Amino acid sequence: MATTMKDSDTQVTFEDQQKINRFARTNAKLMDLKEELTSKEKELENLTDAEDELMMAEGEDEHVPYPLIYIAKIGEVLVEMTSEEAQAALEAAKEVCQGEITALKSRADGFKQTLSELKTQLYAKFGTNINLDLDDES
Repeated sequence: MATTMKDSDTQVTFEDQQKINRFARTNAKLMDLKEELTSKEKELENLTDAEDELMMAEGEDEHVPYPLIYIAKIGEVLVEMTSEEAQAALEAAKEVCQGEITALKSRADGFKQTLSELKTQLYAKFGTNINLDLDDES
C-alpha cells in the first residue's frame, strides 16, 4: 500500500494524518484477513476432499481414522470412528469452516467500505497530491 504526498500548498492537519494512518492500518488488516480467508477456503476444500474420499472408501472398513486437531497445541490425534460418525464430523467441521468464511468475508467487506470512505475523503481534500493505491484491489 502506497501513501504518498506530492508537494503542494494543501496543509495536512492532525485529522488528515489520523485518516491516513487509519487507512494504512485498515488496509493492513484487510491484507491479513485475505490471507486468513485463503487459508480457510483451503481448509474447506480439504474437508470436502476428505468427505469425497470417505464416500469412495465406504464399505471397505468399519472404522476409519479421524483427526482431532489442536489437542493441547501438540498436534493431531487420530481416533477411530465408524464411517457414519466420520461423515457427521466432517459435515460439522465443514459447517463451522463455512461459517468462519462467511464471517471473514463480512469483516473484509466492512474494511473495504471503510477504505472506500477514507479514500473519498482524502482524495476530496488532496486530489492528485496523495496516492492511496492498494497493493491488492480484489
